[in-house]
Amino acid sequence: MNIWLTQLKKATYNTSFMYNLRMIIAFAGTAFIPYFMGNQLMTIPLTLGVVAAGLSDIDDRFSVRIMNLIYTYIGFFITAASVQLLFPYPIFFAIALIVSCIALILLGSLGRRYATISYGCLVISVYTMLGVNLFEHWYTQPTLLVIGAAWYGLISTISYLLFPARQVQDKLSQSYSSLGDFLFAKSNLFDVDMTAESYQQSMITLSMDNGKLVGIFNDMKTTLLTRLKGDRGQTDTRRSLQYYFVAQDIHERADSAHIDYQQLAQIFEHSDILFRFQRILTLQAKACKDLSQSILKRTTYSHNPRFEHAFINLRKSLKKLQQDQDYDVIWVNALYALYQNLKAINAQLQNLETERNITFDKSKQIESQLKDDDLKGWDDIVIRIKQNLTPESVLFRHAIRVSMVLLVGYIFVQMTDIQYGYWVLLTALFVSQPNFNATKRRLKLRILGTIAGIVLGFAILYFVPSTEGQLLLLILSGVLFFDLRSKQYAQATAFITILALINFNLDGLGFQAALPRLIDTIIGCALAWLGVTFIFPDWKFRRLPHTIQRSLVAHCDYLTEIVYQYHHGRNNGLNYRVMRRAAHNRDADVASLVSTLATEPDFDPIQKSLAFEFLCLNHTFLSYIAALGAHRALVDDPEVLNLLDRAVEDVKGALLRDESPDLNSNNMIQSIRDRLNQSDTDSSKSLIILQQLSLIFSILKQLSTLKQSLSNERDEQSTELASL
Repeated sequence: MNIWLTQLKKATYNTSFMYNLRMIIAFAGTAFIPYFMGNQLMTIPLTLGVVAAGLSDIDDRFSVRIMNLIYTYIGFFITAASVQLLFPYPIFFAIALIVSCIALILLGSLGRRYATISYGCLVISVYTMLGVNLFEHWYTQPTLLVIGAAWYGLISTISYLLFPARQVQDKLSQSYSSLGDFLFAKSNLFDVDMTAESYQQSMITLSMDNGKLVGIFNDMKTTLLTRLKGDRGQTDTRRSLQYYFVAQDIHERADSAHIDYQQLAQIFEHSDILFRFQRILTLQAKACKDLSQSILKRTTYSHNPRFEHAFINLRKSLKKLQQDQDYDVIWVNALYALYQNLKAINAQLQNLETERNITFDKSKQIESQLKDDDLKGWDDIVIRIKQNLTPESVLFRHAIRVSMVLLVGYIFVQMTDIQYGYWVLLTALFVSQPNFNATKRRLKLRILGTIAGIVLGFAILYFVPSTEGQLLLLILSGVLFFDLRSKQYAQATAFITILALINFNLDGLGFQAALPRLIDTIIGCALAWLGVTFIFPDWKFRRLPHTIQRSLVAHCDYLTEIVYQYHHGRNNGLNYRVMRRAAHNRDADVASLVSTLATEPDFDPIQKSLAFEFLCLNHTFLSYIAALGAHRALVDDPEVLNLLDRAVEDVKGALLRDESPDLNSNNMIQSIRDRLNQSDTDSSKSLIILQQLSLIFSILKQLSTLKQSLSNERDEQSTELASL
């Protein structure tokens, strides 16, 4: 009996299993309750209500979750009822379609909650179009759609009450898993066989992984913040907050660069030192992956005992390098700084679950440790909406584009009277994404998935003629759709297509609906492609210089805050964390933009090369600053502090005001070299500062030149476009 209970407990720790179980119960209810009531037609809106509610599910604390559900149901009913009532009047319906679409998408500017509910309302509107003639009374279908959504909401709320900390722990596990990926990518920079090409590719990979990690950290922060607002001293929530802060600290240290890795590989290519650093980074990456699994499975993390032996041998190798006169003392000092950083990461991992690391000062307000980005009132709402009422806003362009695509699709359906034509609108809605590359990728996957779904659906309808068997397969298809929708979009599309065919077969139209489904999907994809290509095409609004400038401003603010702490002492307070997060967010924006630009049409090859070069150098620059941040502490030496202050001003002058960095940089580098030559009189802390300043100034001119080149290149293109 105890074994069975243990296995059952482990099953509840499996997030995927529990989520799929929730979806099985939800779809089973919408499939078999109407079956036993003798009204199988009800299954269609009930099932679609579950799908829309599942797409609109928002993680939040209990009180806010209930309010979200109420807002969702009200929105669903108003949307569905409006479609039913306006449907007989095409002109009024078309006007309402375009106005509501723009309004709902722009509502997403108010935050994640509103964006999710708005998207669900858009989905419900098209689902209502598909079944507008199913029932006699106008209110029947809207009511059934809301009942289906409420049924899912009831199950998800019960699941939340049973496992209130699950979402936080899952996000936390994901954070450490992504942190492990980042450390693996970082270890590639210690490859002794690295070439210029492989180095650039490693830096691009590292920058992309950094962007993913920063995005996960942002999601984790949002999840934590909503829990902390309603916190009543829950240990799990506060423990998760500590884990989150530790992950951020490890990230800062791991992202630090104490040395030029290309030169490092050349100088130490015949030494074992790089292999040892790479080995420790790999072990730490594996440790983060193990910790991720421990969080997921609710087990105690056990630190790998091999770390102690690895650090002992690394320390011995460093001592040998120090005694060897062939190596410059500056390089050896930099390696010692890196060694200290890795030791600090190891200490964080080793002591993460000790009691002293999970206790909190209850006199402090936990909320103040995270920046709250929620709405602060009506003034904040007006400001956010106004900020997005411009073509420069991605959200505004997406709203106009999607609304126009849906309007054109609606007119096309009205003019051609194509069978099941509203699948055209549904496809266009699901496929349309804010940028060209994401939309193009979804187009291919949607068509492939639809073809596969129709083939499988035909087979199911033919070989499983019984209603009971088809209902069971409907449940399975719905569960697999939700399980795969964020991982394998083509497969998810195949299963939602099967679900749609089975739904229509309940009305005796399954075989007749298959071919129209494929035709409508292709037409919807074509409209989405035309929309993203010709309606506010994304590449014409790409502001690479603006994104670069924002990134450099954030880097300079981060550097300024670090220098401030060298003056006044180390402080992990909110202001420092906000500056650090902003710098990494802006770096991730550059990485995302450059990778997207490279896939879009008519992207200049020269600009592409410069953009990727800037991407690598920008992340290197951030890594040099992060190393200063990792070692920040109170410094008493007035000359070192003066160098730090001058460095901040020179960096801002070169990167923000386009001042020539040559003269100031040369003077600064000479000052640093003079101090490094007197290394016997400096503390290790001062040596690290001087070394990092030297690295920062070694790339400052190149970074400034690249920034100006990309800005000039973009200005020339804008002038050419304006003259056409």
